[in-house]
Amino acid sequence: MNTESNAEPDSPLDAQAVAPAALAPTRPLYWSVRRELWENRSIYIAPLAVGAVYLVGFLISLYWLPRSVRALISSHRLATLNPAQEILIQLAMPYAHAGMLLAFVGFLVGIFYSLDGLHGERRDRSILFWKSLPVSDFTTVLSKAIIPLVILPVLVFVITVPLQIVMRLLSAAVLLVSGASTATPWGPPLFEMEVVLFYGVIVMALWHAPLYMWMMLVSGWARRATFLWAVLPPLAIAALEYIAFHTSYLGLMLEDRLLGFAPGAFDLKDKNGVEIDAHFIPLAQLAPGRFLSSPSLWFGLIFAAIFFAAAVRLRRYREPL
Repeated sequence: MNTESNAEPDSPLDAQAVAPAALAPTRPLYWSVRRELWENRSIYIAPLAVGAVYLVGFLISLYWLPRSVRALISSHRLATLNPAQEILIQLAMPYAHAGMLLAFVGFLVGIFYSLDGLHGERRDRSILFWKSLPVSDFTTVLSKAIIPLVILPVLVFVITVPLQIVMRLLSAAVLLVSGASTATPWGPPLFEMEVVLFYGVIVMALWHAPLYMWMMLVSGWARRATFLWAVLPPLAIAALEYIAFHTSYLGLMLEDRLLGFAPGAFDLKDKNGVEIDAHFIPLAQLAPGRFLSSPSLWFGLIFAAIFFAAAVRLRRYREPL
């Protein structure tokens, strides 16, 4: 008996029942995000490579760890101002540096990815193929915006946590073998540092959202030299303002958009008004309420939404280079 291999649905109702599952609104976005990860492997390779290099450097530094710990303890025995806290900060420095370095790498990857997000598909003319698919411009641009705003912060956190755990295990083993573990804790409280790190990457993503969306907009507009078109006009306007009016409002605003998240998201002074070392920030110093109520945050998000909408509309009418 012969049977057809590609049997059709028994009735039109069966075909209609299958169609909604195939055209679920989240599927095009899901596969668009996966496409970005497939085509831009530097998104995860760069943080992984930096994490591996940092781990190698940390392994080399373990040779001097017992001697450094003993010297650290002996130098603080006669201290009068909270020596335990100072020792904790010193021990937290390698872990904090790992988190800061990976967060900075994630920011750089996000900037350069955004600069090439819409320009790359125009340059290699793949925009003709992607526009032939049933995927809207909104979905395409949204999938590209998700990379710096969601995927990269998650990657930074997911890579940093195992890295710091491995660092803790290695340092504990070295201190245990050398006999220095009886004199000091093996390191700072990792759980507390991971919570601060998770909070920090969310803060940075929200604060830098207008920068990413501005880069994305320029990426869809410029024919070449996207980095220069994205950076030079704001700098030129800032220089013109300073020369003509002897003011630096735009320059200060740009500086605040790059680095201003820390004062708003963290309380960097204790209850006595003493500045806290940024290498170890206790959970009590997090200020999410103040950050979320900051006008600068919401103005930045409004501009990010405007740039995003402009990028969507621009992609609708842009042609290959």
